[in-house]
Amino acid sequence: MLMTENIFNYFSYYKWWKNLDKFILSLIIILFLIGLFFSLVSTSLIASDKLDTNSYFFFFKHLIFVFIGLIIIFFFSYIDEKILYKLSICFFLISFILLLLVPFMGVQVKGSTRWLDLLFLPRLQPIEIMKPFFIIVLSLIISHEKLSNFTMKFIISFLLTSSIILLLVVQPDLGQTLLIGFSWIILIFVSGINLFLLISISIIGIILLLYLAFFVDKFEYIKNRLLSFFDAETGTHNFQSDKALESITSGGFFGKGIGEGTLKNRVPEAHTDYIISVISEEFGVIAIMLILILFLIFIFSILKKINNETNNTLRLILIGSSSLILLQAMIHIGVNIRLFPTTGMTLPFLSYGGSSIISVSILSGIILNLTKRKV
Repeated sequence: MLMTENIFNYFSYYKWWKNLDKFILSLIIILFLIGLFFSLVSTSLIASDKLDTNSYFFFFKHLIFVFIGLIIIFFFSYIDEKILYKLSICFFLISFILLLLVPFMGVQVKGSTRWLDLLFLPRLQPIEIMKPFFIIVLSLIISHEKLSNFTMKFIISFLLTSSIILLLVVQPDLGQTLLIGFSWIILIFVSGINLFLLISISIIGIILLLYLAFFVDKFEYIKNRLLSFFDAETGTHNFQSDKALESITSGGFFGKGIGEGTLKNRVPEAHTDYIISVISEEFGVIAIMLILILFLIFIFSILKKINNETNNTLRLILIGSSSLILLQAMIHIGVNIRLFPTTGMTLPFLSYGGSSIISVSILSGIILNLTKRKV
């Protein structure tokens, strides 16, 4: 009996490995390894020096998070598709409850209350855990066959997205608010919504955001960042982006070399929100270009799979997951080169941060699960 069970398990793992898209898996591993490399030679040393800890404290923590991430990728890529959907709904509800607790029990860091300290878990950011499951739940709502009326699908998905955005605005977290909002817009757009209606909703959303920024004291920081972005000379909220851009320009096209960066120590959050500027100073703009090309190849590989897919739910999840990763990467790079106003946003796969690595690992596992070869 035990031997039969072992043989069954062997063929089960063999079938998983045989049908897995190994090219997409290779890109995921390469991106993680690049993040670990930069953590080892640059960013972890900066963070450790600022916090007066062991030189490689953050690197070893980063390594542990990546190891946990690989286990998560295996789990979500291995399980059956129907089980994946059921688990995603459960995890979404749990993370939504955790997000509800943030305003009451959250830990404030640098003026924002985004994290929870739970007795049985390390500090986590609920929205990071929620994002992958939000994409699946949103896709299930939009593609639900029993909800044949698209207007009803639109209203339900809009109310769900709005409730999450409201909780993020309270924290406040502008970066994640934009990610959730744009993810909903993309999925609704590819589902065939009237373009005029979508543009109208987007304009209303922008007007509401500007109203909060300019007329509600709690969100004054958004106004300050916007004004600083459009008036760099008199702006007072450009310090982070200015230092990041200074690091990038000082590195030039080929960089100064490993350990030769001098401005990186003045870049705030160098190991998380501004990792790309540290990389650029030591390894040059060419390094940013290569990383961006890797992300584009990764996204293109997923989109190729979508072209041959007839299952609408699966298509929506893959579009949503790949868009989420690409949007986050573009916002991160855009903020570092002062293309966008300052907002805290990690670079997927590369930045340090447990919640961020777990989030992108769940997304990667989901993508690998749904891009497996059908037999």
